[in-house]
Parts: sequence; C-alpha cells; structure tokens
Amino acid sequence: MSSKSTRRVEDAAAEAGLEITVLAMPESTRTAEDAARACGCETAQIVKSLIFERSDDGSLVLLLIPGDMQADLNAAASDIGGALTRADPKKVRAETGFAIGGVAPLGHLHPLPVFIHPALLAWPSVWAAAGSPRHVFSVDPKTLKDAVGARLLTAPPGTS
Repeated sequence: MSSKSTRRVEDAAAEAGLEITVLAMPESTRTAEDAARACGCETAQIVKSLIFERSDDGSLVLLLIPGDMQADLNAAASDIGGALTRADPKKVRAETGFAIGGVAPLGHLHPLPVFIHPALLAWPSVWAAAGSPRHVFSVDPKTLKDAVGARLLTAPPGTS
C-alpha cells in the first residue's frame, strides 16, 4: 500500500518518462547503510537526497550524494553560487512534501535546483528514497539526472 508521498513520486517519475517500481521494504531505509542492506547493493549506490538552505536567500537546494559520502558544503558552494546551511526539517516537509529520511529526488511540492555528485553516474543503477523511510526505487543514474534536471557538481561534495 503506497502513501500519498510515494504516489507523488510515482506520478512525477511517470511524467518525467522514468519507468520505476517503488518497493516497500520490511524495515526502515532511513540511513544509507540500512537502505543498502535492504536493497542488496553497495552503500555508494544509495542516493542520499539531501536538502540544504541557501544562506543568502533561504531557498532550498537538493544535493544527490552517494550513500558512502558526506556532503561537503564548502565544496558545493562554488557550484551552487552561495553558502549552504542545514535546512529546518519543518521547512523541508512544507516545501518538498517529504519528511527527512524519505526525501525523494523527484516529486517535490515546489521545484528546487538539483545537483548530483558525479560518483553516482558511475553505477549502472542506483537506489533512491520514494517518499517515505520504507519505500525505495532503482533507476539508471544518468536517466535520473536528466529527468530531474540535475546539474553536475564540479567540486564534488563528499569524502569516501
């Protein structure tokens, strides 16, 4: 049984021409490590959809980062054009429609700029949250990049 959030992800994927199947996992996939175990893949194949707030204007930005990396906000600032800070979870929910731990790379209530780490593009498939901490989908990362209009991070945030 899918939630309103997972249905929004499915609808957004269909509208973008992505063929995905949302899977409900028996346990939480809230962390990248949990998701990798549940999906039977490498942690680096998990797409962390991380929402940050621009320091200059308060708008939200989505970074798609491999599950085995942490976002380096200083490195990302040059690509994004300004400093980033942690976004308030209530603001994330209000503007994306997703709670932290279930933020999907698409299907947000309001459009946001999206940036993708190049390491994700090296995999034949990656796994992303589908609107809840228990729902995921697999997709070709290049197709996902194109579908969400993600810009490539040239100063890749994250460390292995």
